[in-house]
Amino acid sequence: MILTGSEIVKQREAGRITIEPFSPDQVNPNSYNYRLGPALRIHESPVIDALGEHSLRELPIPDDGFLLRPGSVYLGTTAERIGSPDYVPSLIGRSSLGRLGVYLQVSADLGNLGAVHHWTLEIVACQPIRVYAGMVVGQVSFWAASGEKRPYDGHFGRFSEAVTPYPRLLVSG
Repeated sequence: MILTGSEIVKQREAGRITIEPFSPDQVNPNSYNYRLGPALRIHESPVIDALGEHSLRELPIPDDGFLLRPGSVYLGTTAERIGSPDYVPSLIGRSSLGRLGVYLQVSADLGNLGAVHHWTLEIVACQPIRVYAGMVVGQVSFWAASGEKRPYDGHFGRFSEAVTPYPRLLVSG
């Protein structure tokens, strides 16, 4: 069962959902609009070994925006800390961006029960497009969990920056 926007607000006020910072203007009928964080990361190697280490370069997003180019996967973060020990978050991109050729959360839209952090965003652009820190890029919905609740305690729940699957992540500036 998906929570309505008013129920997301109610559960946040009760401490069962975290969305920080929170703005009532970002509440939708059955989701909450999340915003893009202050930086992006891209893989430095032109060829990536899916089982190897991944060196990433951090790219702060300037006030006049950042131009996404086709042919790269950008890793960003949500500006908000989001999560819940009681509800499973699901993050998707905004359809308005999809119609412009920007796709978010291409393969990892389902969050984990109990993880509360700035979520890593997978961003792919089909054509050159400028994005801005703090702009609304997606929406998160919350789903009631059925059965035994086992909070996530894996690798990704401990990070609030854009990460790849392996803990020996190298980041250069």
